[in-house]
Amino acid sequence: MRFFNFIQMTKKERAKFVMEELEKLYPDPPIPLHHTDAFTLLIAVVLSAQTTDKKVNEVTPELFARASNAKAMSLLETDEIRGLIKQIGLSNTKAKNIKKLSEILVEKYNGEVPATFEELEALPGVGHKTASVVMSQAFGHQAFPVDTHIHRLMHRWGLSNGKSVEQTEKDAKSLFPKETWNKLHLQIIYYGREFSPARSWKLDKDLISSKILEK
Repeated sequence: MRFFNFIQMTKKERAKFVMEELEKLYPDPPIPLHHTDAFTLLIAVVLSAQTTDKKVNEVTPELFARASNAKAMSLLETDEIRGLIKQIGLSNTKAKNIKKLSEILVEKYNGEVPATFEELEALPGVGHKTASVVMSQAFGHQAFPVDTHIHRLMHRWGLSNGKSVEQTEKDAKSLFPKETWNKLHLQIIYYGREFSPARSWKLDKDLISSKILEK
């Protein structure tokens, strides 16, 4: 495989092309994880680590029927939470984290989800990506959460070197206008799932890459 019009195009030009194509395909991308507020989104994102959004959406209705806010969740026993999310990977650790973070929200934030990266990332089971999703999708703060799809495609499209998620996020933020981040990261996720998977990838099925790369 060799590059076609790849060297000639700057990264900024390539990024603009990607944005234009994604806007045609996904003009109004929905948030993949089902939720009703910042708390249920936070819990859903914590559950989604190393698990598909589809599986999380299958589990959360029963969990949230039992406890849809921090106070109610904090009163559940860890074993009860574990039983409700047992289909999810790493359910033992996630149950402990959900119990503990709910207790912290009640004790420190009056049951509300804090709206800063620093406070979110201090919660059990909440890393930078989870905090970025909550800041973006619950509070409208411009953020660029990088999941496996975004990390893969930024490298595949020659927009990042693929060495680390941290570098990919830095590159994305430098290439794409800030006002597009919240929508764009969702568009890339949907595109990766539909057209550019990690396994069984075929260039002729990858609409954007096939226009950038030549077989």
